[in-house]
Amino acid sequence: MDNIFVFIIIFSELHIPPERRKRVLWFGVAGALVFRAILVGAGITLIQRFHWAIYPFAGLILFAAWRLLFGAEPERRVVEGACDVCNTWIARLVRVSPVIIGDRFWRRENGRLVATPLLVALVIIETTDIVFALDSVPAVLAVTRDPLIVYTSNVMAMMGLRSIYFVLADSLTHLRFLRPGLAVVLLFTAGKMLTSDWIHIGPGQSIVFIAVVLVVTVAASLWAPPPRTEVKSEAKSTAPAAPVPAPAPAAAAKPAVPDVPR
Repeated sequence: MDNIFVFIIIFSELHIPPERRKRVLWFGVAGALVFRAILVGAGITLIQRFHWAIYPFAGLILFAAWRLLFGAEPERRVVEGACDVCNTWIARLVRVSPVIIGDRFWRRENGRLVATPLLVALVIIETTDIVFALDSVPAVLAVTRDPLIVYTSNVMAMMGLRSIYFVLADSLTHLRFLRPGLAVVLLFTAGKMLTSDWIHIGPGQSIVFIAVVLVVTVAASLWAPPPRTEVKSEAKSTAPAAPVPAPAPAAAAKPAVPDVPR
């Protein structure tokens, strides 16, 4: 779900029309599947060879929970800075044009190949997904160590992410308790991973806990009254206004004295 928040910021900052977003998300999901396969393979290999690797993975999940609770504004500023088409780090590597023409990621300008904002959005989506994968893959490893299940669950999540974005993009602003709810889920996952040697929590119990948290989060977001915005109104003075003095009457003009011939 945190990916969707970032998608909304990226598309709004780059002013990408809704009809052009499907192509960007399609290529973004395809690239993310490749990165997820690499991270899943590396994560399972580390845990199988070094059991202590579960503790750094749990630390990544705890960091993700902290980011959900307190990192919304810093995350927004980072993404907004990366979406500055002319000053982004992508513009230092390739020439970027702020003009969107159709669904093309590249176009020719004065005989030179330049990138469009669609390519900037795609690159930012791919780079941010790598950051999100650092906590989502360990979260799945806290449930199972089967490589097939770990990777296919990530595939299903990424394939559904494109459709979920278009369904929830307009309603996420109303789910103001969703980020804290997801943080609670991540805290539970990290605790489960850290105490796996002493406390066994089955997949069924984990699913029930996650479902309860999400239901409570959505219900609280829909039923709780929206936060009130305090409007400070200046107290109007009840004292009568001082009378404005009337303008002084103009001096009477002196009659002209005719010239007397001498």
